[in-house]
Amino acid sequence: MNSPIKTYFDEMNSGSKGVRDLYKNYANWLSGVPAEQLESKRQEAELLFRRVGITFNVYGENAGTERLIPFDVIPRLLAAKEWDVLSKGAMQRVRALNMFLHDIYHDREIIKAGIVSESILTHSQYRPEMFDVDVPGGIYAHIAGIDIVRTGENQFYVLEDNLRTPSGVSYMLEDRKMMMRLFPELFRRYSIAPVEHYPQVLKNNLRAVAQTGIKDPTVVLLTPGAYNSAYFEHAFLAQQMGVELVEGQDLFVRNNAVYMRTTEGPKRVDVIYRRLDDEYIDPLAFNADSMLGVPGLFSVYRNGGVTLANAVGTGVADDKSTYIRVPEMIKFYLAEEPILSNVPTYELSKSDDLAYTLEHLPELVVKEVQGSGGYGMLVGPTASKKEIADFRDRILADPSNYIAQPTLALSTCPTLVEQGIAPRHVDLRPFVLSGEAVTLVPGALCRVAMREGSLVVNSSQGGGTKDTWVLQETSSQDLDAVEQALKDEVAVC
Repeated sequence: MNSPIKTYFDEMNSGSKGVRDLYKNYANWLSGVPAEQLESKRQEAELLFRRVGITFNVYGENAGTERLIPFDVIPRLLAAKEWDVLSKGAMQRVRALNMFLHDIYHDREIIKAGIVSESILTHSQYRPEMFDVDVPGGIYAHIAGIDIVRTGENQFYVLEDNLRTPSGVSYMLEDRKMMMRLFPELFRRYSIAPVEHYPQVLKNNLRAVAQTGIKDPTVVLLTPGAYNSAYFEHAFLAQQMGVELVEGQDLFVRNNAVYMRTTEGPKRVDVIYRRLDDEYIDPLAFNADSMLGVPGLFSVYRNGGVTLANAVGTGVADDKSTYIRVPEMIKFYLAEEPILSNVPTYELSKSDDLAYTLEHLPELVVKEVQGSGGYGMLVGPTASKKEIADFRDRILADPSNYIAQPTLALSTCPTLVEQGIAPRHVDLRPFVLSGEAVTLVPGALCRVAMREGSLVVNSSQGGGTKDTWVLQETSSQDLDAVEQALKDEVAVC
Protein backbone atom coordinates (compact mmCIF):
# COMPACT_ATOMS: atom_id res chain seq x y z
CA MET A 1 0.00 0.00 0.00
CA ASN A 2 1.42 3.38 -0.96
CA SER A 3 2.00 6.07 1.60
CA PRO A 4 -0.52 8.92 1.42
CA ILE A 5 2.32 11.37 2.00
CA LYS A 6 3.32 12.71 -1.41
CA THR A 7 6.28 14.84 -0.42
CA TYR A 8 9.23 13.73 1.63
CA PHE A 9 12.89 14.57 2.07
CA ASP A 10 15.12 12.44 -0.15
CA GLU A 11 18.50 12.36 1.60
CA MET A 12 20.41 11.62 -1.60
CA ASN A 13 18.53 13.53 -4.29
CA SER A 14 17.19 17.07 -4.14
CA GLY A 15 14.88 16.98 -7.14
CA SER A 16 15.79 19.49 -9.84
CA LYS A 17 19.07 20.30 -8.10
CA GLY A 18 20.29 16.73 -8.50
CA VAL A 19 22.37 14.71 -6.06
CA ARG A 20 23.10 16.42 -2.74
CA ASP A 21 26.74 17.31 -2.09
CA LEU A 22 27.07 14.75 0.70
CA TYR A 23 26.20 11.89 -1.66
CA LYS A 24 27.88 13.10 -4.89
CA ASN A 25 31.02 10.98 -4.65
CA TYR A 26 29.08 7.91 -3.63
CA ALA A 27 26.48 8.50 -6.37
CA ASN A 28 29.26 8.70 -8.97
CA TRP A 29 30.59 5.35 -7.80
CA LEU A 30 27.13 3.81 -7.62
CA SER A 31 26.23 4.90 -11.16
CA GLY A 32 29.10 2.82 -12.51
CA VAL A 33 28.23 -0.39 -10.67
CA PRO A 34 26.05 -2.84 -12.66
CA ALA A 35 22.73 -3.76 -11.03
CA GLU A 36 23.61 -7.45 -11.17
CA GLN A 37 26.80 -6.77 -9.20
CA LEU A 38 24.84 -5.08 -6.41
CA GLU A 39 22.36 -7.96 -6.36
CA SER A 40 25.25 -10.42 -6.18
CA LYS A 41 26.67 -8.53 -3.20
CA ARG A 42 23.27 -8.55 -1.52
CA GLN A 43 22.99 -12.31 -1.94
CA GLU A 44 26.52 -12.76 -0.62
CA ALA A 45 25.62 -10.73 2.47
CA GLU A 46 22.50 -12.81 3.04
CA LEU A 47 24.47 -16.03 2.82
CA LEU A 48 27.10 -14.77 5.26
CA PHE A 49 24.53 -13.47 7.73
CA ARG A 50 22.71 -16.79 7.59
CA ARG A 51 25.92 -18.69 8.32
CA VAL A 52 26.63 -16.50 11.32
CA GLY A 53 23.08 -16.98 12.57
CA ILE A 54 21.87 -13.39 12.60
CA THR A 55 18.12 -13.87 12.91
CA PHE A 56 15.23 -12.07 14.52
CA ASN A 57 11.89 -13.29 15.81
CA VAL A 58 9.02 -11.97 13.70
CA TYR A 59 5.67 -12.69 15.29
CA GLY A 60 2.70 -13.68 13.21
CA GLU A 61 4.54 -15.13 10.23
CA ASN A 62 3.35 -18.54 9.07
CA ALA A 63 6.65 -19.51 7.50
CA GLY A 64 8.42 -19.69 10.84
CA THR A 65 9.25 -17.60 13.85
CA GLU A 66 12.77 -16.62 12.82
CA ARG A 67 14.20 -15.04 9.71
CA LEU A 68 17.03 -12.80 8.60
CA ILE A 69 16.58 -9.08 8.86
CA PRO A 70 16.91 -7.74 5.30
CA PHE A 71 20.23 -5.99 4.83
CA ASP A 72 20.57 -3.20 2.30
CA VAL A 73 23.96 -2.80 0.62
CA ILE A 74 23.43 0.95 0.02
CA PRO A 75 24.58 2.87 3.11
CA ARG A 76 23.00 5.92 4.71
CA LEU A 77 25.35 8.92 4.88
CA LEU A 78 25.42 11.62 7.56
CA ALA A 79 27.65 14.67 7.53
CA ALA A 80 29.90 15.34 10.52
CA LYS A 81 27.92 18.50 11.35
CA GLU A 82 24.63 16.59 11.26
CA TRP A 83 26.03 13.91 13.52
CA ASP A 84 27.33 16.52 15.94
CA VAL A 85 23.80 17.83 16.47
CA LEU A 86 22.26 14.36 16.72
CA SER A 87 24.87 13.05 19.16
CA LYS A 88 24.74 16.09 21.43
CA GLY A 89 20.96 16.01 21.41
CA ALA A 90 20.78 12.29 22.23
CA MET A 91 23.32 12.60 25.06
CA GLN A 92 21.50 15.62 26.50
CA ARG A 93 18.29 13.62 26.49
CA VAL A 94 19.83 10.64 28.29
CA ARG A 95 21.40 12.88 30.95
CA ALA A 96 17.99 14.34 31.70
CA LEU A 97 16.31 10.93 31.72
CA ASN A 98 18.85 9.56 34.18
CA MET A 99 18.24 12.55 36.45
CA PHE A 100 14.50 12.03 36.11
CA LEU A 101 14.78 8.38 37.13
CA HIS A 102 16.92 9.26 40.15
CA ASP A 103 14.43 11.96 41.10
CA ILE A 104 11.23 9.90 40.98
CA TYR A 105 12.89 7.21 43.09
CA HIS A 106 14.11 9.80 45.60
CA ASP A 107 12.90 13.37 46.23
CA ARG A 108 10.36 13.57 43.38
CA GLU A 109 11.04 17.24 42.78
CA ILE A 110 9.64 17.07 39.24
CA ILE A 111 6.31 15.89 40.63
CA LYS A 112 6.29 18.66 43.22
CA ALA A 113 6.97 21.15 40.42
CA GLY A 114 3.87 19.94 38.59
CA ILE A 115 5.77 18.92 35.46
CA VAL A 116 5.05 15.20 35.84
CA SER A 117 1.82 13.90 37.34
CA GLU A 118 1.89 11.97 40.59
CA SER A 119 0.01 9.24 38.73
CA ILE A 120 3.37 8.10 37.39
CA LEU A 121 3.92 6.42 40.76
CA THR A 122 1.13 3.96 39.87
CA HIS A 123 2.58 3.25 36.43
CA SER A 124 3.07 -0.47 35.72
CA GLN A 125 6.78 0.04 35.06
CA TYR A 126 7.39 2.14 38.16
CA ARG A 127 9.06 -0.06 40.78
CA PRO A 128 8.25 1.16 44.31
CA GLU A 129 10.85 -1.35 45.54
CA MET A 130 13.48 1.02 44.10
CA PHE A 131 12.42 4.01 46.20
CA ASP A 132 15.39 5.52 48.03
CA VAL A 133 17.79 2.98 46.52
CA ASP A 134 21.07 4.58 45.47
CA VAL A 135 22.59 3.16 42.30
CA PRO A 136 26.28 3.64 41.40
CA GLY A 137 26.90 7.04 39.88
CA GLY A 138 23.19 7.79 39.86
CA ILE A 139 23.04 6.00 36.53
CA TYR A 140 19.86 4.07 35.71
CA ALA A 141 20.05 3.88 31.90
CA HIS A 142 23.57 2.65 31.15
CA ILE A 143 22.55 1.80 27.58
CA ALA A 144 19.85 3.81 25.83
CA GLY A 145 18.60 3.68 22.25
CA ILE A 146 17.11 6.97 21.03
CA ASP A 147 14.96 6.64 17.91
CA ILE A 148 15.34 9.65 15.61
CA VAL A 149 13.52 10.49 12.39
CA ARG A 150 14.20 13.12 9.77
CA THR A 151 11.69 15.18 7.79
CA GLY A 152 13.89 17.73 6.02
CA GLU A 153 17.16 19.61 5.86
CA ASN A 154 18.39 19.86 9.46
CA GLN A 155 14.96 18.69 10.67
CA PHE A 156 15.39 15.81 13.11
CA TYR A 157 12.89 14.63 15.72
CA VAL A 158 13.04 12.11 18.55
CA LEU A 159 10.36 9.49 17.99
CA GLU A 160 10.85 7.52 21.20
CA ASP A 161 13.30 6.56 23.93
CA ASN A 162 14.34 2.96 24.64
CA LEU A 163 15.77 2.52 28.14
CA ARG A 164 14.73 -0.91 29.37
CA THR A 165 16.71 -3.33 27.24
CA PRO A 166 17.40 -1.52 23.94
CA SER A 167 18.40 -3.86 21.14
CA GLY A 168 19.89 -3.62 17.67
CA VAL A 169 23.48 -2.52 18.26
CA SER A 170 24.80 -5.85 16.97
CA TYR A 171 23.29 -5.03 13.58
CA MET A 172 25.05 -1.66 13.59
CA LEU A 173 28.35 -3.49 14.11
CA GLU A 174 27.70 -6.44 11.78
CA ASP A 175 26.38 -4.20 9.01
CA ARG A 176 29.64 -2.23 9.13
CA LYS A 177 31.75 -5.40 9.00
CA MET A 178 29.69 -6.63 6.07
CA MET A 179 30.06 -3.40 4.11
CA MET A 180 33.82 -3.39 4.66
CA ARG A 181 33.95 -6.93 3.33
CA LEU A 182 31.73 -6.31 0.32
CA PHE A 183 33.03 -2.88 -0.69
CA PRO A 184 36.54 -2.38 0.70
CA GLU A 185 37.33 0.17 -2.01
CA LEU A 186 34.79 2.60 -0.54
CA PHE A 187 36.43 2.50 2.87
CA ARG A 188 39.76 3.32 1.29
CA ARG A 189 38.25 6.35 -0.42
CA TYR A 190 35.86 7.75 2.17
CA SER A 191 36.74 9.10 5.62
CA ILE A 192 34.13 7.13 7.58
CA ALA A 193 34.06 7.34 11.37
CA PRO A 194 34.68 3.90 12.98
CA VAL A 195 32.16 2.05 15.18
CA GLU A 196 34.01 -1.18 15.96
CA HIS A 197 35.20 0.11 19.34
CA TYR A 198 31.63 0.12 20.71
CA PRO A 199 31.99 -3.17 22.66
CA GLN A 200 35.09 -1.91 24.46
CA VAL A 201 33.43 1.40 25.31
CA LEU A 202 30.43 -0.50 26.64
CA LYS A 203 32.61 -2.79 28.73
CA ASN A 204 34.58 0.14 30.18
CA ASN A 205 31.36 1.90 31.15
CA LEU A 206 29.98 -1.24 32.77
CA ARG A 207 33.16 -1.75 34.75
CA ALA A 208 33.00 1.89 35.85
CA VAL A 209 29.69 1.37 37.67
CA ALA A 210 30.89 -1.51 39.86
CA GLN A 211 30.76 -1.11 43.63
CA THR A 212 33.30 1.26 45.15
CA GLY A 213 36.65 -0.33 45.96
CA ILE A 214 36.55 -3.15 43.40
CA LYS A 215 39.67 -2.78 41.25
CA ASP A 216 39.03 -5.51 38.67
CA PRO A 217 35.23 -5.98 38.43
CA THR A 218 33.73 -9.03 36.79
CA VAL A 219 31.07 -8.26 34.20
CA VAL A 220 28.60 -10.78 32.77
CA LEU A 221 25.76 -10.56 30.26
CA LEU A 222 22.53 -12.17 31.50
CA THR A 223 20.33 -13.56 28.71
CA PRO A 224 16.90 -15.23 28.88
CA GLY A 225 18.37 -17.98 26.71
CA ALA A 226 18.66 -19.25 23.17
CA TYR A 227 14.94 -18.99 22.47
CA ASN A 228 14.89 -15.23 22.96
CA SER A 229 14.44 -13.25 19.72
CA ALA A 230 17.60 -11.20 20.37
CA TYR A 231 19.80 -14.09 21.55
CA PHE A 232 22.25 -13.58 18.70
CA GLU A 233 22.90 -10.07 19.94
CA HIS A 234 23.40 -11.25 23.51
CA ALA A 235 25.98 -13.84 22.45
CA PHE A 236 27.61 -11.42 20.03
CA LEU A 237 28.07 -8.63 22.60
CA ALA A 238 29.36 -11.00 25.27
CA GLN A 239 31.92 -12.39 22.84
CA GLN A 240 32.95 -8.95 21.61
CA MET A 241 33.36 -7.61 25.16
CA GLY A 242 35.17 -10.74 26.34
CA VAL A 243 32.71 -11.42 29.16
CA GLU A 244 30.72 -14.49 30.12
CA LEU A 245 27.25 -15.02 28.65
CA VAL A 246 25.11 -16.45 31.44
CA GLU A 247 21.56 -17.54 32.11
CA GLY A 248 19.80 -17.32 35.44
CA GLN A 249 20.68 -20.91 36.31
CA ASP A 250 24.38 -20.04 36.01
CA LEU A 251 24.19 -17.55 38.89
CA PHE A 252 23.37 -17.85 42.57
CA VAL A 253 23.23 -15.62 45.64
CA ARG A 254 25.22 -16.05 48.83
CA ASN A 255 26.09 -13.62 51.66
CA ASN A 256 24.81 -10.50 49.88
CA ALA A 257 26.76 -11.27 46.73
CA VAL A 258 26.11 -12.86 43.34
CA TYR A 259 28.28 -15.70 42.13
CA MET A 260 28.77 -17.41 38.79
CA ARG A 261 29.24 -21.13 38.55
CA THR A 262 32.49 -21.99 36.77
CA THR A 263 34.56 -25.13 36.27
CA GLU A 264 37.02 -23.70 38.80
CA GLY A 265 34.35 -23.01 41.41
CA PRO A 266 32.16 -19.99 42.26
CA LYS A 267 33.30 -16.59 40.99
CA ARG A 268 31.86 -13.35 42.28
CA VAL A 269 30.02 -11.16 39.77
CA ASP A 270 30.09 -7.38 40.17
CA VAL A 271 28.16 -6.03 37.18
CA ILE A 272 25.32 -7.73 35.31
CA TYR A 273 24.35 -6.39 31.90
CA ARG A 274 20.91 -7.89 31.89
CA ARG A 275 18.86 -8.43 28.75
CA LEU A 276 15.62 -9.50 30.41
CA ASP A 277 12.87 -7.34 31.84
CA ASP A 278 12.38 -6.46 35.51
CA GLU A 279 9.63 -8.96 36.20
CA TYR A 280 11.82 -11.92 35.25
CA ILE A 281 15.10 -11.13 37.02
CA ASP A 282 14.17 -12.48 40.46
CA PRO A 283 11.21 -14.77 41.24
CA LEU A 284 11.42 -13.84 44.92
CA ALA A 285 10.91 -10.13 44.20
CA PHE A 286 8.73 -9.97 41.08
CA ASN A 287 7.17 -12.73 38.96
CA ALA A 288 7.19 -15.85 41.13
CA ASP A 289 6.74 -18.03 38.05
CA SER A 290 9.88 -16.79 36.33
CA MET A 291 12.42 -19.50 35.55
CA LEU A 292 14.79 -17.03 33.90
CA GLY A 293 16.08 -15.02 36.82
CA VAL A 294 18.16 -15.49 39.95
CA PRO A 295 16.41 -15.99 43.32
CA GLY A 296 17.57 -13.30 45.74
CA LEU A 297 19.24 -11.13 43.06
CA PHE A 298 17.12 -8.06 43.74
CA SER A 299 17.89 -8.12 47.46
CA VAL A 300 21.63 -8.12 46.71
CA TYR A 301 21.10 -5.31 44.22
CA ARG A 302 19.17 -3.15 46.69
CA ASN A 303 21.91 -3.64 49.26
CA GLY A 304 24.65 -2.60 46.83
CA GLY A 305 26.21 -6.04 46.37
CA VAL A 306 25.92 -6.02 42.58
CA THR A 307 25.18 -3.53 39.80
CA LEU A 308 22.45 -4.15 37.24
CA ALA A 309 22.58 -2.42 33.88
CA ASN A 310 20.12 -1.12 33.07
CA ALA A 311 18.79 -0.43 36.54
CA VAL A 312 15.53 -1.91 37.75
CA GLY A 313 12.69 0.57 37.17
CA THR A 314 13.99 2.28 34.02
CA GLY A 315 10.89 1.17 32.11
CA VAL A 316 8.90 4.09 33.47
CA ALA A 317 11.09 6.40 31.36
CA ASP A 318 10.45 4.24 28.26
CA ASP A 319 6.78 5.04 28.33
CA LYS A 320 5.39 7.24 25.57
CA SER A 321 3.46 9.31 28.11
CA THR A 322 6.81 10.06 29.81
CA TYR A 323 8.35 10.83 26.41
CA ILE A 324 6.07 13.84 26.12
CA ARG A 325 7.72 15.42 29.17
CA VAL A 326 11.37 14.97 28.19
CA PRO A 327 11.83 18.48 26.72
CA GLU A 328 10.55 19.90 30.02
CA MET A 329 12.84 17.54 31.93
CA ILE A 330 15.84 18.91 30.03
CA LYS A 331 14.92 22.45 31.06
CA PHE A 332 14.12 21.40 34.64
CA TYR A 333 17.21 19.30 35.38
CA LEU A 334 19.83 20.76 33.04
CA ALA A 335 18.62 24.35 32.64
CA GLU A 336 19.17 23.93 28.89
CA GLU A 337 17.02 24.17 25.80
CA PRO A 338 16.42 20.81 24.10
CA ILE A 339 18.72 20.26 21.14
CA LEU A 340 16.36 17.73 19.56
CA SER A 341 12.59 18.22 19.47
CA ASN A 342 9.88 15.67 20.14
CA VAL A 343 7.33 14.79 17.52
CA PRO A 344 4.17 16.84 18.34
CA THR A 345 2.07 14.51 20.48
CA TYR A 346 -1.54 14.37 21.64
CA GLU A 347 -2.28 12.95 25.10
CA LEU A 348 -5.55 11.08 24.87
CA SER A 349 -6.04 11.32 28.62
CA LYS A 350 -6.87 15.00 27.89
CA SER A 351 -10.42 15.54 26.63
CA ASP A 352 -9.47 18.07 23.93
CA ASP A 353 -6.67 15.88 22.58
CA LEU A 354 -8.97 12.85 22.65
CA ALA A 355 -11.70 14.67 20.75
CA TYR A 356 -9.25 15.90 18.11
CA THR A 357 -7.73 12.45 17.69
CA LEU A 358 -11.07 10.68 17.29
CA GLU A 359 -12.07 13.23 14.67
CA HIS A 360 -8.81 12.86 12.73
CA LEU A 361 -7.98 9.16 13.17
CA PRO A 362 -7.46 8.58 9.42
CA GLU A 363 -4.66 11.19 9.48
CA LEU A 364 -2.80 10.21 12.66
CA VAL A 365 -0.54 7.54 14.11
CA VAL A 366 -1.88 6.24 17.42
CA LYS A 367 0.31 4.22 19.80
CA GLU A 368 -0.08 2.40 23.09
CA VAL A 369 1.93 4.24 25.71
CA GLN A 370 3.73 1.03 26.67
CA GLY A 371 3.82 -0.49 23.19
CA SER A 372 6.99 -1.31 21.28
CA GLY A 373 8.22 -3.01 18.13
CA GLY A 374 5.47 -1.54 15.96
CA TYR A 375 2.76 -3.48 17.81
CA GLY A 376 -0.35 -1.94 19.36
CA MET A 377 -0.44 0.99 16.96
CA LEU A 378 -2.62 2.42 14.21
CA VAL A 379 -1.19 4.14 11.14
CA GLY A 380 -4.33 5.98 10.15
CA PRO A 381 -3.50 6.91 6.54
CA THR A 382 -2.79 3.29 5.58
CA ALA A 383 -5.47 1.64 7.74
CA SER A 384 -8.79 0.28 6.48
CA LYS A 385 -12.12 1.70 7.66
CA LYS A 386 -12.65 -1.40 9.80
CA GLU A 387 -9.19 -1.11 11.40
CA ILE A 388 -9.90 2.52 12.23
CA ALA A 389 -13.32 1.68 13.67
CA ASP A 390 -11.89 -1.15 15.79
CA PHE A 391 -9.08 1.06 17.06
CA ARG A 392 -11.55 3.81 17.91
CA ASP A 393 -13.30 1.35 20.24
CA ARG A 394 -10.00 0.44 21.88
CA ILE A 395 -9.19 4.09 22.47
CA LEU A 396 -12.60 4.84 23.97
CA ALA A 397 -12.23 1.87 26.31
CA ASP A 398 -9.01 3.31 27.80
CA PRO A 399 -7.99 6.72 26.40
CA SER A 400 -5.07 7.17 28.82
CA ASN A 401 -3.41 4.11 27.30
CA TYR A 402 -2.77 5.93 24.02
CA ILE A 403 -1.00 8.89 22.47
CA ALA A 404 -1.38 10.21 18.94
CA GLN A 405 1.04 11.90 16.56
CA PRO A 406 0.85 13.34 13.06
CA THR A 407 1.94 11.02 10.27
CA LEU A 408 5.44 12.29 9.60
CA ALA A 409 6.90 12.40 6.12
CA LEU A 410 9.96 10.33 7.09
CA SER A 411 13.01 10.95 4.96
CA THR A 412 14.05 8.36 2.40
CA CYS A 413 17.34 6.86 1.31
CA PRO A 414 18.13 4.93 -1.88
CA THR A 415 17.60 1.23 -1.22
CA LEU A 416 18.19 -1.89 -3.28
CA VAL A 417 14.85 -3.64 -3.84
CA GLU A 418 13.59 -6.17 -6.37
CA GLN A 419 12.79 -3.44 -8.88
CA GLY A 420 16.25 -1.87 -8.57
CA ILE A 421 17.29 1.16 -6.52
CA ALA A 422 14.35 3.07 -5.05
CA PRO A 423 13.71 5.44 -2.13
CA ARG A 424 12.56 3.85 1.14
CA HIS A 425 11.73 5.47 4.48
CA VAL A 426 14.33 5.25 7.27
CA ASP A 427 14.91 6.06 10.92
CA LEU A 428 17.99 6.04 13.14
CA ARG A 429 18.80 4.59 16.58
CA PRO A 430 22.08 5.81 18.09
CA PHE A 431 23.11 4.05 21.29
CA VAL A 432 24.03 6.31 24.20
CA LEU A 433 26.30 4.81 26.88
CA SER A 434 26.52 6.15 30.44
CA GLY A 435 29.29 5.15 32.84
CA GLU A 436 32.57 6.99 33.17
CA ALA A 437 30.93 9.61 30.95
CA VAL A 438 27.93 9.90 28.63
CA THR A 439 29.13 8.94 25.16
CA LEU A 440 28.13 7.33 21.90
CA VAL A 441 30.15 6.03 18.99
CA PRO A 442 29.71 7.79 15.62
CA GLY A 443 27.24 5.36 14.12
CA ALA A 444 23.77 3.98 14.67
CA LEU A 445 21.28 1.31 13.74
CA CYS A 446 19.53 2.55 10.60
CA ARG A 447 16.22 0.80 10.01
CA VAL A 448 14.55 0.92 6.62
CA ALA A 449 10.98 0.13 5.60
CA MET A 450 11.55 -2.29 2.74
CA ARG A 451 7.98 -2.13 1.45
CA GLU A 452 7.15 0.72 -0.92
CA GLY A 453 5.37 3.55 0.89
CA SER A 454 5.57 1.86 4.28
CA LEU A 455 6.39 4.09 7.26
CA VAL A 456 6.91 1.19 9.69
CA VAL A 457 10.63 0.47 9.90
CA ASN A 458 10.59 -1.94 12.86
CA SER A 459 12.48 -5.19 12.28
CA SER A 460 9.61 -7.05 13.94
CA GLN A 461 7.33 -5.66 11.22
CA GLY A 462 9.50 -6.60 8.25
CA GLY A 463 11.90 -3.66 8.18
CA GLY A 464 15.54 -4.00 7.19
CA THR A 465 18.82 -2.36 8.17
CA LYS A 466 21.52 -0.22 6.57
CA ASP A 467 25.06 0.69 7.51
CA THR A 468 25.26 4.29 8.72
CA TRP A 469 28.29 6.27 7.59
CA VAL A 470 29.20 9.34 9.59
CA LEU A 471 31.55 11.16 7.25
CA GLN A 472 34.39 12.97 8.94
CA GLU A 473 35.21 16.51 7.86
CA THR A 474 37.25 16.79 4.65
CA SER A 475 38.45 19.79 2.65
CA SER A 476 37.22 20.60 -0.86
CA GLN A 477 40.62 19.43 -2.17
CA ASP A 478 40.14 16.11 -0.38
CA LEU A 479 36.67 15.75 -1.87
CA ASP A 480 37.98 16.33 -5.37
CA ALA A 481 40.63 13.67 -4.80
CA VAL A 482 38.05 11.22 -3.48
CA GLU A 483 35.77 11.82 -6.46
CA GLN A 484 38.58 11.16 -8.90
CA ALA A 485 39.65 8.04 -7.01
CA LEU A 486 36.12 6.68 -7.12
CA LYS A 487 35.90 7.32 -10.85
CA ASP A 488 39.19 5.46 -11.31
CA GLU A 489 37.86 2.58 -9.18
CA VAL A 490 34.73 2.31 -11.31
CA ALA A 491 36.81 2.40 -14.48
CA VAL A 492 38.88 -0.53 -13.22
CA CYS A 493 35.72 -2.50 -12.32
